[in-house]
Amino acid sequence: MLALESVFDDCNAKMVRAFGLAIMRRISSSLSRETIFLFGPFNFNTQKRWKKPLVSAQTRLEDRTRDLKLDKLMNQRKRFKVVLKLQELMAKRRGPFVSVQIMSRWKNIVGLNVGVGDFLQKHPHVFELFVHPVKKNLCCKLTTNMVGLIEEEAERVKECELLAVERLKKLLMISTTGILHIHALRLIRSDLGLPEDFRDSILLKYQDDFKLVDLETVALVSGDESLAVAEIEKWRKKEYVEKWLSEFETKYAFSINFPTGFKIEKGAREKLKNWQRLSYLKPYEKKENICVRTCGSIERFEKRAVGILHELLSLTVEKMIDVERLSHFRRDFSMEVNVRELLLKHPGIFYISTKGGTETVFLREAYSQGQLIEPNPIYTVRRKIIDLLLLGRRNSKVLVQTVIEKTNNNISRSEAIGGPVDGDWVIPILEGLNDQD
Repeated sequence: MLALESVFDDCNAKMVRAFGLAIMRRISSSLSRETIFLFGPFNFNTQKRWKKPLVSAQTRLEDRTRDLKLDKLMNQRKRFKVVLKLQELMAKRRGPFVSVQIMSRWKNIVGLNVGVGDFLQKHPHVFELFVHPVKKNLCCKLTTNMVGLIEEEAERVKECELLAVERLKKLLMISTTGILHIHALRLIRSDLGLPEDFRDSILLKYQDDFKLVDLETVALVSGDESLAVAEIEKWRKKEYVEKWLSEFETKYAFSINFPTGFKIEKGAREKLKNWQRLSYLKPYEKKENICVRTCGSIERFEKRAVGILHELLSLTVEKMIDVERLSHFRRDFSMEVNVRELLLKHPGIFYISTKGGTETVFLREAYSQGQLIEPNPIYTVRRKIIDLLLLGRRNSKVLVQTVIEKTNNNISRSEAIGGPVDGDWVIPILEGLNDQD
């Protein structure tokens, strides 16, 4: 009898075990293998492995403290870039105006998410729409104000030619080989304030300073020791003189300006203080072979890269540049690091904005309330273009008066020919606007 009971118990145990395995197989087939059961009769001995949260460039970018003023500026610059692309495409056409039907094909080229016609109508201070007198189709041309600002920018670029030459010389002096690729310079041409034909108008013109190694490579003929001073040295000297700080505190320090709302983690102040005192190879100092070993440590190697990026941004007209374009200088400047991650590790020096469809890095110390602290002539003209864009559809008195003068000319022409002219219907509206003003 006891033998039968033991056999029966063994059978029950096997059935329960088989039943449990069947349940586990069914659950595992419906759920992913990575699912962890927090409780249950079949996994009470399972150990859960706690993983350290992943910290990468992407997580830093998502968790960074936003600078709303600089993000707003980038949204404005997005429209500014669209207008410049449209202007470049219009300049390639034969006449002074372009059919709106043709311009509608440029939507994807200029990066618009709305129709080109709608964009043109939203900015009457930049684009002037009119009906062609012969073909009777809708055409577009730049307004007088916009044409004047574009010509003014070209004049300012020409006036600042010597400053542009100095910027190029300083970039070539930062290069460990004294050579840069023209393609990389062409990508940041507008940021450096260079003319569109800078290869011919600057590189070939100043042959005492530059030498074309081949079609796409430029070398520095001779360095200028007076230019081998980084912009950050001016701030260090000011801190040393005005705030009576020791040379030990300022010799290798950077200006730190965290965005509003930035939370400093525990122990971060001490780390930042030690990093500020850490010596590094400055941008214009040369060594035969620059790597982590020759710089002393990975921290010094990265700080050298921070110094080079700071100097590069200081040389730009608007103290900003697209992040992806910095990668074209990594090899020439011997800063083989993850540039994007390095920028995000120093939020007090740099700020990356993702607005405007691109990742743009700003030099934080150069901006206040979304505007450049020390504006230059080229920046001032570009700011005027942005202000003209921001007017939108708001009619200024000058714009209304211009339209009224055109309609008055049409009236005199209609009286001369003895009949109505296209656009006569708008006269009462304009007169009403004039009375309101």
